[in-house]
Formats: sequence, C-alpha cells, structure tokens
Amino acid sequence: MKLKELREKVWRANLKLFEYRLAVLTWGNVSGLAREEGLVVIKPSGVPYSELKAEDMVIVDLEGQMVEGHLQPSSDTPTHLEIYRSFPEIGGLCHTHSPYATMFAQAELEIPCLGTTHADYFFGPIPLTRHLTPEEIAENYERNTGKVIVEKLKGKEIMACPAILLPGHGVFTWGETPLKAVENALALEEVARMALGTLLLSPGKEPLARELLLKHYYRRHGPRAYYGQKKGDGHE
Repeated sequence: MKLKELREKVWRANLKLFEYRLAVLTWGNVSGLAREEGLVVIKPSGVPYSELKAEDMVIVDLEGQMVEGHLQPSSDTPTHLEIYRSFPEIGGLCHTHSPYATMFAQAELEIPCLGTTHADYFFGPIPLTRHLTPEEIAENYERNTGKVIVEKLKGKEIMACPAILLPGHGVFTWGETPLKAVENALALEEVARMALGTLLLSPGKEPLARELLLKHYYRRHGPRAYYGQKKGDGHE
C-alpha cells in the first residue's frame, strides 16, 4: 500500500473515533501498518480531532524512529509498535477510553459473552491484561503496556477476539486495516454497554451457551461463513 493512501486511511479512521463517540478531547488514537515497508502511520500526540488533517499523520519505522511528519507521534506509539512487531496478522490498531468498555477495564473485569451480538464479533470474553509492575510503569511505560498485551495474547487466535482491556486504563482493538480496528472498537463499546445493563438486571447471568457462540461467530467468520453478501454479486 502506498504511504499516501495509508496516511489518508489512518486520518479517516481517527476521525471515525470522534464520529462514533469513542473518543472525546484527544482520548484515543488509530494507526496503520505498511508491513512491506516496515512503516507505521499514526495520529499525532494531543491534537484535537476537529483540527486533524491527513498531512498531520506521522510516519515512524517499527523501532519508533520518525520517518516523516511535522508533529510528534502519539505517546502511545511504543505500545502500537510492540503489538505490530509481535503479530503479523494485524494491519491496524485502535486505542480508546470509550466509556462502557473502560468501565470494565477500571473494574478489572473481563467483558463476558452474554449474547449473540457479542458472539458476532468476539469469540468469547474480552480478556484483561495483568497489572504493570511499579518498575514497568516507571520506565518504558508505553512499551511495557504493549508487552503485557503481547504476553496475554501469545498463543491465542488474536483475530478471533480482536480486543483487550487494560486494568485501570482503557482498550486496544485491532484488525486487518485501521478502519476495521475502529469498527471493532465500536462493536466492543456496544457489547460492553449491553453487558453492563444485562449484569445490572441479572447479576448472576451465565455466559451465552457455547452452541450459540459457535453458531454466531462462525456464520460471520471463517471458510463456512454465510452472513452478508459474497464478493462479485453486485454488493460491496
């Protein structure tokens, strides 16, 4: 993918955070990876969404060295890079403090799969990382945040549940593209809102039956998926 095209896509994906009310002020960021070039495009640090322009997006290499840009990259860049270096499947990352999902993160609770809406997007509960140690917070905090995410996800099918919670902090989601990462963040926020309401109404609610989880997840994902329109049938 040409970097100019990726820069445009990352810019538009960041604007979606504001449009979808997943971020207020400057509370969030989206990045995209050009893996063949080994370059990452990411939102600049602390710039309000209303002021963002495509040319403001910053390009860094996978070691964090600035390649192109007139602004400083997001302070969360080392977290993004740690995840990109560890998982070749990921082409876009999104970090938010969206309210309902962050409530679960602050309560240090996984988001359980209580219904088929959740199962359509996420295979099972949304995991929660461990706490960073005081030493990990004091030095290389952002990179260590990425390391605890990687630690939690190692050995798992990360594209089956493309989201994770950070205790006391917020949310990371990912996808094949920056826009898909944002879509997953939006889906996560909605299922978190549903889960909170469900648990308030029925505190002892059991997770969705495994049969329904399997049915709803695999009708949208994998080689036997049948949800939506097939490519070439006249629909996008």
